[in-house]
Amino acid sequence: MRPAAILSQFTVILSFLLFALAEPSGLPGLPSKIYGVNLGSWLVLEPWMLPQEWLDMGGQHCDDCSTCIGTEFAFAQAYPTTVDKIFKGHWFSWFNQADVDALVDAGINTVRIPLGYWIIEALVDRTTEFYPRGGLDQLRRGLQQLHKAGIVAILDHHALPGVQTPGQMFTGRCTNDVEFYTPYNYHRALIWTSVMTVLSHVDPAFANAVAIEAVNEPIMDATQTPGYGDFQKNFVRVVRATEWLLNVPAPGFPAVPAPANGNFAAMIPNIEISAAFNAEVLSVLEDTVPILLELGISGLSRRKTPLVTKYAIALCHNGRFDLWRSFMDINWQHNNPANPADAKMGPQGYDNHLYYSFGGVAAPNPTAYLTSICNLHRVQDDKVMGNTPLWFGEWGLPVQFNNATDDFLKQWADAQKLAYGQGAGWIFWNFKVEKSELAGDLSRGWSYLDGVDRGYLTKDPSQYNDPNVCAPYIIQPSASASATASATLSNTASATASDTSSTSMSATPTSTMRSDSASTTTSNSTSATVPTASGFVKLRVKVSLG
Repeated sequence: MRPAAILSQFTVILSFLLFALAEPSGLPGLPSKIYGVNLGSWLVLEPWMLPQEWLDMGGQHCDDCSTCIGTEFAFAQAYPTTVDKIFKGHWFSWFNQADVDALVDAGINTVRIPLGYWIIEALVDRTTEFYPRGGLDQLRRGLQQLHKAGIVAILDHHALPGVQTPGQMFTGRCTNDVEFYTPYNYHRALIWTSVMTVLSHVDPAFANAVAIEAVNEPIMDATQTPGYGDFQKNFVRVVRATEWLLNVPAPGFPAVPAPANGNFAAMIPNIEISAAFNAEVLSVLEDTVPILLELGISGLSRRKTPLVTKYAIALCHNGRFDLWRSFMDINWQHNNPANPADAKMGPQGYDNHLYYSFGGVAAPNPTAYLTSICNLHRVQDDKVMGNTPLWFGEWGLPVQFNNATDDFLKQWADAQKLAYGQGAGWIFWNFKVEKSELAGDLSRGWSYLDGVDRGYLTKDPSQYNDPNVCAPYIIQPSASASATASATLSNTASATASDTSSTSMSATPTSTMRSDSASTTTSNSTSATVPTASGFVKLRVKVSLG
């Protein structure tokens, strides 16, 4: 198919979607300061976070999650006729209106929603890939509930086609056969991106979806992620090209000419093929078309007429801003990684995940932890590389030692909030975890809502139990450096919470680290386990709160 024909067909489809679905978008962008939580184990289930429910569903626990029913892939493969019904029950019970109400009560203004590529079901090769169906309807339900509560959402591509990281539950399939970093799976991920971009602009249920994250936690060694830098650039191009066709203002693209007499065909001669519309982007747009048709038939559109016709109406859009794109920051990887800032075209944020519970960051004792976090310079280091604004998209309260008191966890929470608040904000992992005999006291370190109930985290996320918690721990190499560090943390502590309806990011960035991958600068633990009533359960992290 010729490029002009591809663009014509694609835009005709989108114009009808917009005509059918356009309505006010609600919140126009990310808050000026992010106070967020992850909705982990909702649409990408990680059994370590809900060990009893997983067993009740029919799953298994094992030391090596690739050897039992320990992921969504293995579950769907084991229960092909009942998996959809079972997961539907989980989706409704794990995240519902009661949880939204609790987040509102806790002052949360942002959620990061981990998603698998299989939520767009047409991308799944059912002969070799096994996942539950029906997740998109659940995402729409949850987004609508969050929107009514005034909470915005980051759509996080958490589990990529082909698997992006070995041996991890969060990829949806525990395997060492990592195939994401190939042209075929990069292509599928870009189609997912285009579809999500369309939904974010034309489906009212997605009115509060303000950002798309390209890849959650790629392999940290850049020598093992061939082509990832090119993928980053194509990710941005696909978002922007899709938005251009939706007539959403997109930097780097010309204004869409007004169609003549409501016929979009009048615009086709004005299309100029450029670097933004390279061969891969055009191929992605072409392959997105049938998926949009399928979604329209299955309930996306209110129209009962076909979405494709030889006639076109005037292209319009719902007045929304262009979406934020998000990448793990450059310091996530080592061995000469590509800089995601090189892909920038319009609003772009950066994410990093910092967990101390894996070791390698600070000695396992309270003083070392607080000294480390109170002298963190990730925000400043990333800004030098152009990775700004930066938010900490995952962090928690677990530690690597056994004598963590309640008083220390209050300090630990405050100190992390102070450090991460120097940037665009933070997103805690997770909003909740299971409370059961099998889970033990897992929620002490991993549940934001439980942390608020226990007093570790303040009810108002912009406040602190002790805004001066870092004062005794700031390293003073010189008087001027000490004054700068003290002023930075003091200013962060005294800042007030920003209006959640802010139209743009105005804060400085931040960086982070990963939970279970190897790095020369981050903590590592790829096979952590914890003892439970039934033996050993493979966990995302080692839990040791004492």
